[in-house]
Amino acid sequence: MRRIITAAAATAAAALLLTGCGAGGASDAEVGTDEGGVTKLTVGVSPVPHGEILEFVRDELAADAGLDIEIVSYDDYALPNRALVDGELDANYFQHQPYFDSEVESQGYELAHFPGVHIEPFALYSASVTDIADLPDGAKIGINNDPSNQGRALDLLAQAGLIELDENVEVVSATVGDVVDNPHGFEFIEADAASLPRTLEDVDASVINGNYAIEAGLSPTEDGLISEAGADNPYANFLAVRAGDETNEDLIALNDLLHSDEVAQFIEDTWADGSVVPTA
Repeated sequence: MRRIITAAAATAAAALLLTGCGAGGASDAEVGTDEGGVTKLTVGVSPVPHGEILEFVRDELAADAGLDIEIVSYDDYALPNRALVDGELDANYFQHQPYFDSEVESQGYELAHFPGVHIEPFALYSASVTDIADLPDGAKIGINNDPSNQGRALDLLAQAGLIELDENVEVVSATVGDVVDNPHGFEFIEADAASLPRTLEDVDASVINGNYAIEAGLSPTEDGLISEAGADNPYANFLAVRAGDETNEDLIALNDLLHSDEVAQFIEDTWADGSVVPTA
């Protein structure tokens, strides 16, 4: 049985998690609105899988916790944190630690987050080959241009022995410039993550982010030439809030629901192929 995180435990855990400090902040923004004893929370998400998971919480679990959840979907990773800081959202659910850290550092956002809810394994996909051994020398490999995810994609290729990264560079910050050995002469085509599934036929293969692969009907275990392992994966996605709001009782209640047995089972049932994996 998975343990539902108690409010006290979530508060303690959140207090230990990174909080950014800097220019971007809306600390005076109130959390939620009271509608007859029910708190309405506005949460920004990526449509898949985050939106689908939160829809399950809204439809099946939220009422018993005294919550009403309004879901706002974003296709652009750059928008949900800005909207959260500006007070347009009460929380967002779309990102992992390295991306969160890069946003806090580069934008000066004052944010905090709860523990990870799920993982979306990256995978290398191809429309022309079915085995990595068949990738030709000089193959064009699509790779995302997001700094916090490019290292993750390159590490997937390195773990498969296709390239070698500079051992003095942390994986989460690695770029194509940190490839020190490229024996097959791969040409890396950097592009916005959302465009990689649409351009898969224009390259020999692409490393595609989990949520965009799901939206395109791709499965890491069924369609991927290679894919990340779910166990001990540092890229768990979590609920993020404005700094100081991690102690808000309604946000703690929402985080508890996201870590419930019911949500974990929903994830396992909906993405039985392993394209989304609940955290332990």
